[in-house]
Amino acid sequence: MQVSNVHVTVIDVPQIEPISPYRSHVRTSSTTRSAIVQVETDDGLSGWGEHNVNFLEGISGQQMQQLARDWLIGKDPQNITAFHRDCPLETRLKSGIELALWDLCGKSLGLPVAVLLGGVVREHVEVAACMGIQSYARAGEIAAYYVEQGFGSLKTKAGTDMDEDIEMVRGVRDAVGDKLKLRIDPNRAYSPREAAELAKRLEPYNLEYLEQPIPAEPLSDATWLRSQTTVPIALNESVTDPGSVLRILQADAAEFLLPDTHIAGGILPCVTIGRICEAAGITCIMHCGHDFGPKTAAMVHVAAACQAYSLANDTTYFGLEDDILTERIQIRNGKIAVSNKPGLGIEGDPERIAKYKVAC
Repeated sequence: MQVSNVHVTVIDVPQIEPISPYRSHVRTSSTTRSAIVQVETDDGLSGWGEHNVNFLEGISGQQMQQLARDWLIGKDPQNITAFHRDCPLETRLKSGIELALWDLCGKSLGLPVAVLLGGVVREHVEVAACMGIQSYARAGEIAAYYVEQGFGSLKTKAGTDMDEDIEMVRGVRDAVGDKLKLRIDPNRAYSPREAAELAKRLEPYNLEYLEQPIPAEPLSDATWLRSQTTVPIALNESVTDPGSVLRILQADAAEFLLPDTHIAGGILPCVTIGRICEAAGITCIMHCGHDFGPKTAAMVHVAAACQAYSLANDTTYFGLEDDILTERIQIRNGKIAVSNKPGLGIEGDPERIAKYKVAC
């Protein structure tokens, strides 16, 4: 089996409430943009992948497609280890292709990706609902809605103003108490001293963790921050590949780690991170970059196959107006069932892809 063609299509889909408008301290958005990858083989199979391109300037679907075609056509799609060793493409594009290769491998063998990764250790993967920065009142309303929908965990953005962060957290707790595990993500907005102050003020609110409140480097700052508070510290932007995880563990810089396929380079690096963390006794959470069906499905298979991914994994999937799959992934009571279909268990819908395509 050889790769016969590659398609890369940038799409943009409106978000719906309560995700829209999704505000971080960096920007506010009401649509989700991503790149959908389809890899075809000479025996008629198609694999589907995706990589995040939200908020990136100068992105060209045509350019990514040509780069992928120039390098991948004629190669064996089933040798994913060689793909990681040899692939010269930028990490995001590489990750989108790699997801499609796993999908192809599963389809060619008639097995789900989670089985190829070693087997299913959990048949349902829990997901955390997400929301942007909100006022006290609106945070409470959204939190109550998520409880009604059956979610058990909530992740919020943060980082514009420390007082605003506290009021948002207070709004959630006043509305739903401890019915939601709560984690907040300032996306590197604060200095170590500011983050320490914020963490101390958050201690009464029983956070599951405070995610990446400080810059990704140096890791010594995260180690110091952990010594200043009882709030658990999680790192996301600091997690770039398995090597970065080893450095974080050596520095004792985090209690939780959040890798993402489009940063780490695909499914295999996230599995490697999960195996390292399992051996070290560290819990992982799959990060979400505003994902459509292919990347959401990949998250589910990674979390299903790796014991370390034992907490609710981030998702904004429920906040999309539409998806590009023939059948949308179902979230029931805050969980996604692991598909027993071959590959990632998904198929792209050419009509929907065409409908939401961005000319670039």
